[in-house]
Amino acid sequence: MDITALNPQIVWKYFHEITQVPRPSKKEGKILAYLLDFAKKHNLEYKQDEAGNLVIRKPATPGYENRETVVLQSHVDMVCEKNAGTQHNFDTDPIRTIIDGEWMHADGTTLGADNGIGCAAELAILASNDIEHGPIECLFTVDEETGMTGAMNLKPGFFDGKILLNLDSEDEGELFIGCAGGMGVIAMFEPKYTAATTDYSFFHVKVFGLKGGHSGGDIHVGLGNANKVLTRYLYALESNLDWALAEIGGGNLHNAIPREAHATFGIKAADKAKAEQLLAELRANVKDELKRVDPNVDLILEQVQAPQFIMDCETKGRLVRALYACPHGVLGMSHELENLVETSNNLASIKTVDGGKIRVETSQRSSTESLRNSTAEMVRSVFELAGAKADIRDPYPGWKPNADSAILKVAAETYRKLFGKEPAVKAIHAGLECGLILDVFPGLDMVSFGPTLRDVHSPAERIEIKTVDLWWRHLLEVLKAIPVAK
Repeated sequence: MDITALNPQIVWKYFHEITQVPRPSKKEGKILAYLLDFAKKHNLEYKQDEAGNLVIRKPATPGYENRETVVLQSHVDMVCEKNAGTQHNFDTDPIRTIIDGEWMHADGTTLGADNGIGCAAELAILASNDIEHGPIECLFTVDEETGMTGAMNLKPGFFDGKILLNLDSEDEGELFIGCAGGMGVIAMFEPKYTAATTDYSFFHVKVFGLKGGHSGGDIHVGLGNANKVLTRYLYALESNLDWALAEIGGGNLHNAIPREAHATFGIKAADKAKAEQLLAELRANVKDELKRVDPNVDLILEQVQAPQFIMDCETKGRLVRALYACPHGVLGMSHELENLVETSNNLASIKTVDGGKIRVETSQRSSTESLRNSTAEMVRSVFELAGAKADIRDPYPGWKPNADSAILKVAAETYRKLFGKEPAVKAIHAGLECGLILDVFPGLDMVSFGPTLRDVHSPAERIEIKTVDLWWRHLLEVLKAIPVAK
């Protein structure tokens, strides 16, 4: 079935067009050019700020001129992850979408429905002449996925609306009124390297088959973290054998639970059987531990040619111990909202940079600012104790829930009238741009809602097709019910 034949056709039309435009975080030039061209073709007023954020305005339809101005907000960038073996260049290639029963996903890559479907809905409203609404401002922000720098750089006066509908949530029938704040800790190890000794046989160990997922929205599921699994093996080597570490890597993005990790190491030839035994034991344990949530996890070990260099023994030991000690997962549940993760940490990526330095990136989230800060300090302490230089970066605020929100009441009432049931009102552990926007526009009344997405930030990302129509119908009813301006 053609994507543009799905309902609502106008939303899927624009989503398809968006999938054809490359839009990695920090490389949004092509999608912004597409949006500017759209505004010009439809004779709509627009403006752009220095960060790249874009506002496109549309006047009210007849009879709705006296309504409050509504800001519809989505981010234009997408997480760029692909399966091993998938040939795809996110800087140049379109996303290949696949309709698979009730769901849509991409061909071996992230789909970009986070947040392309929100952008598509905004364009559909801007392009339509049969939708009833008051004055509209569509806000398209940049670089949400790798630092929220678009939202961070908004300036007062960039838009005028007093009501904001964020279209970046992932569960149809749920209205979000709060989110976690976050920050990151970057640790840097500086090993000394010497020529690889001929006394060692070298092996490559790889962790693979994990689902990955959003480090906020999926952290409570208990998915496997490839970096933590790999570290367990390296720690077993450290505890049992004379060994050398040549290289290590795993994960990619600060806001994604890592799916794959690897290392190249050397051992005495006589210890090969022991290294294989340690891997077999860990493999069996991890498969048992994750059988309900990440059943395809696997580890393999293969002998390889000797590398040129190995890192010094002291740094190797400190690195492995720090990675082992670094927490990952849920660290605390909310005492305010039932079943809401309050605080978490993600051991996100391990990369070799700048000629051999080892860069470890982590991300901390919490709906309580003091706990966010404390978690970051805890993680920094782990790495500083291991001799690394560790810095805290990119803090952003959470969005404190307001149960008395007027737009929440409008959104809930329209949902009840449409579908005859109550929507769920929640806060989310993931970071939304709402908290940052609220810092700059403190009088805003906000709610976030969207269709159902699963496994975002991973190549398994998919969107439930029928929920797009439900969400779209609800969005249009909310626009019709916006109150008269005071």
